[in-house]
Amino acid sequence: MGSGDYGLALAAKLAITAAFVVGAARAAERAGPLIGAMVATLPIAAGPAYVFLALDHDPGFIAASTLASLAANAANMVFCTVHAAVAQSRSVAVSLAAALAAWIALSVAARGVDWTLFEAVLLNVVVFAACLAVSRRFRAAPMPPTIRRRYDVPLRAVMVSALVAAVVILSSRVGPTVTGLLALFPIVLISLILIFQPRIGGPATAALTANAVIGLGGFAAALIALHVAVMPLGAPAALVLALLVSIGCNLAVALARR
Repeated sequence: MGSGDYGLALAAKLAITAAFVVGAARAAERAGPLIGAMVATLPIAAGPAYVFLALDHDPGFIAASTLASLAANAANMVFCTVHAAVAQSRSVAVSLAAALAAWIALSVAARGVDWTLFEAVLLNVVVFAACLAVSRRFRAAPMPPTIRRRYDVPLRAVMVSALVAAVVILSSRVGPTVTGLLALFPIVLISLILIFQPRIGGPATAALTANAVIGLGGFAAALIALHVAVMPLGAPAALVLALLVSIGCNLAVALARR
């Protein structure tokens, strides 16, 4: 593929991703912290990234990447919990910096591990249980109404599209482990924090990230399904299965809480 064709293909991928983010962001803004968190933890960024990776790599690469993504998913749970705790009394800059520092430290540590499926699943179970217990007291804050600004949704779309571009461009150079970590960088959660916390305050935004821990449990199940299914079923069927698992888990949580 020539450089011009590659640029057009990448631009098309980013446009598709941006359109998906716009729709998901509007749905999240009209709901409370629980529903907003369930929308935010759907595969808004990782899903398109994995679709585009599947176009460029074989199922073995995808299977290996999902193990690293499972480790990064545990780091995302810690990211949400740290933010929810710190945002109770600190500014958006301090709370986001603390959460990102935790994510980076855990992801760097995860990069040095040759993960098996059992180890990655065990990590998610332990971290999920711990973060669920810690974040429980932050989940019930009321969500005040917000006024949407013109740049809100475009900002989220640009941030997520930039992540997808980085994953697609770097995947051939950094290998499946780093690719899997990059695909789970919490760009959607970061964009929501940057937009909501200055307007509605730390506790209300913390309710969103605290509830996101629950959604990330469902996302872990989706990654497990993708890892298990991609070799026997192929990437297209496995990706559809993973999406259905993610939607099903988050929908079940939303219905149960109602």
